[in-house]
Amino acid sequence: MKQIRLGKPAHLDQLHVVSAEPRPPGPGEVLMRVFASSLNYHDYVVVTGGIPTADGRVPMSDGAGEVVEVGPAVETPAMQAPLAVGDRVLSLFFPKWQDGGPSQPRRVGVPGDHVDGYASEYVTVPAFWLTRQPADYTHAQSATLPCAALTAWRALMVEGRLQAGEVVVVQGTGGVSLFALQFAKAAGATVIATSSSDEKLERLRLLGADHVINYRAQPKWARAVADITHGEGADHVVEVGGSETLVQSIHACRVGGHISMIGVLTGVQGPVSTATLMSKNIRLQGITVGSCRHQLDMLRAIEANGVQPVIDRHFPLEGIADAFRHQASGRHFGKIVLDV
Repeated sequence: MKQIRLGKPAHLDQLHVVSAEPRPPGPGEVLMRVFASSLNYHDYVVVTGGIPTADGRVPMSDGAGEVVEVGPAVETPAMQAPLAVGDRVLSLFFPKWQDGGPSQPRRVGVPGDHVDGYASEYVTVPAFWLTRQPADYTHAQSATLPCAALTAWRALMVEGRLQAGEVVVVQGTGGVSLFALQFAKAAGATVIATSSSDEKLERLRLLGADHVINYRAQPKWARAVADITHGEGADHVVEVGGSETLVQSIHACRVGGHISMIGVLTGVQGPVSTATLMSKNIRLQGITVGSCRHQLDMLRAIEANGVQPVIDRHFPLEGIADAFRHQASGRHFGKIVLDV
């Protein structure tokens, strides 16, 4: 089989195609033929050295494919049916986080980071590391879900407890933001979307955004949110920018509102309007993906509402470095997929 391994020091030029033999599944494991993976910011940080990994690590946290062999004594949690040959399956970002709230032990074992990931034609993993795919999804569509979609789902539906009629602000046109827009619209919310590109803003409208703001033309875009909401502010802000956008998110949020802190694209630390955060009784919460339970709930909602992932471009497995360069350019709209 072909797979990608990351050499040392980590760099896009250190992503090498190698040949390897699939490992037969042992007790409790399955052999999965991977057909697609998708790029996340987390993966980019790994392959560019921001998150140290072992020499020769196989990158990519997301994977979608098919079970081709089942090891002995395979058991899956009660919330899932046992896996069988031919099942279309999907990876988990935190395989050890099956249910309940986040904890440090549940956050270890991230594919492509702590252990080898899905940039490989075949992978052998414990059966409980996988869920089913949504019905009628292609492998490429399914591969967009484990990190980006689940992060948006947990932010709005689990932690935010989003209700119909509420107002949601989403930032930019990356995978998390577009899934947040789609989930919010499916739940009956009003969505305000921001971007620095008028062309992308028009595409956000076509995707369902009720209002759009060009944050380059309006750097203090919280004022525009206030105007749209008649001075009330948004119920939820999906914050993916980080230090340079958090101040605007706080001002854009209503009294008693909720900010999901998801991304740090503009920096890992910066000033915070602590007085405004306190006086408005805003709930600011860090979000890092979610559990197996959350993923299964999301898959049922996707099937019920017909949400379709937005895929920007496909790259072959051998073109993984070019795929990451495209991601780094910021020109993409939605998810970038590797066809394995």
